[in-house]
Amino acid sequence: MRRLIFLLVVGLAGLVVLLSLGAWQLQRMVWKQQILDIIDARVDAEPVALPLNPDPVADKYRPVRLRGELALGELHVLISTRELGPGFRVIVPFITEDGRRILVDRGYIPSVAKTSQRPIGKAELTGNLHWPDETDSYTPAADRANNIWYARDVVAMAAALDSLPILVVLNGPPVKDSSVLPMPINSAVIANDHLQYAVTWFSLALIWAAMTAYFLWRPRAKTES
Repeated sequence: MRRLIFLLVVGLAGLVVLLSLGAWQLQRMVWKQQILDIIDARVDAEPVALPLNPDPVADKYRPVRLRGELALGELHVLISTRELGPGFRVIVPFITEDGRRILVDRGYIPSVAKTSQRPIGKAELTGNLHWPDETDSYTPAADRANNIWYARDVVAMAAALDSLPILVVLNGPPVKDSSVLPMPINSAVIANDHLQYAVTWFSLALIWAAMTAYFLWRPRAKTES
């Protein structure tokens, strides 16, 4: 009897945990879809002038127009895509007409182009304001000696390039040359796989329930036989 009670308690506890994880993934799915809807609503709007004091929440993904000058200096963020392979995002300082120095994500270059010279100077650009959340406790520190960053950390990059912590990700054609491929913000590249995760957890819950029922039924079946 004690063994059956133990199996029942363990079975119910495991089932509750698995069902809770499935429900949590459904909540995450809704949360992620809301973010994707916000991106879609903002990213393709008509570009506006760069706000005086952009807000990282209210102005995230907002399309803006920039007039000014691409300044000297680059930071290289290590990335790899299925279509393009390994390479770097090129982050550069941009001085606006009103004298603000901000960051611009020019886009992708292959690894072999890391040391190539890229044109700078006066430019008119369009892009989207962004404050990427790409760092956590596992993100390696930037290799500043070799100019290799492992995430777009706007605050740290702004300090490195003596600029304001404002980043604009370009969405237009390549600037001044064709060697830097813009990587505009696009919700299509942001995966929302939480439904698959939820189905996995609910499937495991079903299997767990079936196994629990089997182990509870087996002793009784042996007794009756």
